[in-house]
Amino acid sequence: MVKENEHFRDLGMLSNLESLSEQKHLTKESIMKKSIEASRIGPTITPDQSRVLLRPFYPIRQEIAQRIIDHVAALTDKEIETALRHVLDEFDNRHENVKLILQNRFLQVQWIMNTVQNVSPQRQALIGSYFLMEYSPESAALFNPSIVLHPDQSDLPEGSLRFILSLRATGEGHISSITFRTGVISAQHRVTIIPPVPFVLEPEKVSSSSYEKALFLQKLEEAGIHNHFCRRVMEHLHDVFNLSELKESLSLVRSAMEQIDFIADQTVQGIMLLAESNYEVRFYPESRVSQRILFPSTPSQRNGIEDARFVRFQNDDGSFTYFATYTAYDGSNTLSQLLETDDFTHFKFSTLNGPAVQNKGMALFPRKIEGKYVMLSRQDDENILIMHSDNVHFWQTPSILIQPAQPWEFVKIGTCGSSVETEAGWLVISHGVGPMRKYCLGAFLLDLNDPTVVIGRLKEPLLVPNESEREGYVPNVVYTCGFILHGRELIIPYAMSDYATSFAKINLDELLLALKE
Repeated sequence: MVKENEHFRDLGMLSNLESLSEQKHLTKESIMKKSIEASRIGPTITPDQSRVLLRPFYPIRQEIAQRIIDHVAALTDKEIETALRHVLDEFDNRHENVKLILQNRFLQVQWIMNTVQNVSPQRQALIGSYFLMEYSPESAALFNPSIVLHPDQSDLPEGSLRFILSLRATGEGHISSITFRTGVISAQHRVTIIPPVPFVLEPEKVSSSSYEKALFLQKLEEAGIHNHFCRRVMEHLHDVFNLSELKESLSLVRSAMEQIDFIADQTVQGIMLLAESNYEVRFYPESRVSQRILFPSTPSQRNGIEDARFVRFQNDDGSFTYFATYTAYDGSNTLSQLLETDDFTHFKFSTLNGPAVQNKGMALFPRKIEGKYVMLSRQDDENILIMHSDNVHFWQTPSILIQPAQPWEFVKIGTCGSSVETEAGWLVISHGVGPMRKYCLGAFLLDLNDPTVVIGRLKEPLLVPNESEREGYVPNVVYTCGFILHGRELIIPYAMSDYATSFAKINLDELLLALKE
């Protein structure tokens, strides 16, 4: 191990000497003679159809479900044992704790049965197997990556960096979820992806998820739910309450009404929709990051959790929280939402509110500026806008920051993840859409103290889809949802035509010089 570390250190010293030699010859004239372009460094991550997830299955009609259960109920104990053994033999090596999962699924569908008395554990597990299915979350595509510093940077060669890569995984039915990979960037800026485990795990919902009354009320008012019924419900709750207490208060106030009230029923639905859209989930701490998947689980995201833009956010006390803005898609409407975690084990989903929460592409800055949160966005489907807020959950008044200026971005432009802080300003990677709906990556630089001031902007794209990247689920696209600075190199994971993911890099000094010019 010592020799291996010495090898990494020697390579790092050599790399630094070469970098200094290159910078010595880096002049304004040499930059202006050629356009700035990121270099592709790989590796490429492709969708893995063998990574499967156990998801609930339910027939289209209840009578079909009843018929299935009646068939299983008619089997003898010996037939049950044989059928269950076949199921376990086939699927036990593809998932963890399969028998427990089968029995838990039985508990979710047991209401269909006329009686649940004297149902053996084996029969329960077999019934559960008829209401489960395997789902391949990344069978169609694995794209739109975001990259952040891993919370654990221990046991690495000198000059190396461990990262977490989030990816948009798309499977059957074009349903998108968030999956993860981990990897290392060496001192020589080589990217290595740690092979993921073959099975995928969903988290458990935290039943004791709590809500802050003041914040919950503010979100209700923003949603237009602030009538007399709503006020009576909230009066019964403490400053911090959980979902069970909320349901109890709703039931209490509703049952006290003498007659059916349409407005009250609509209010109950609105309150529950807000509560169910603000929830927490937790993975087993022993699970690996690459096992974990965040699959849609609420009405607002039933068709997809798309394009998460993770950022390692520095709090006022110096600690760090990982935030991610993402797009919730219900099949017809898109809505920007917020994800929060400290350790990539426990995640909190929250709604974003305010008139500025529209469209896609919201990207949070990695720290407050002048005491306020700062966000880039694209409300009008054309320009990049900037906004400030005292509360990370509420966004009010955006102003236009960047408009399309070059032919390769005339259709629209947008952000590609959170900005990176450099000594010269806030560095932002953008995307532009031009002729034939081709997506390219660009870049611009904002003032550190006042990010509404644009210092510089590339006239030519930083990365353009090449011949090997043009074909895919959506042709002629390169796209990213986040990037990371490693020494003086900017590492950019990027999607290729909405199918697979690879990596590129560019020298920071070269890029900053081009932006200033």
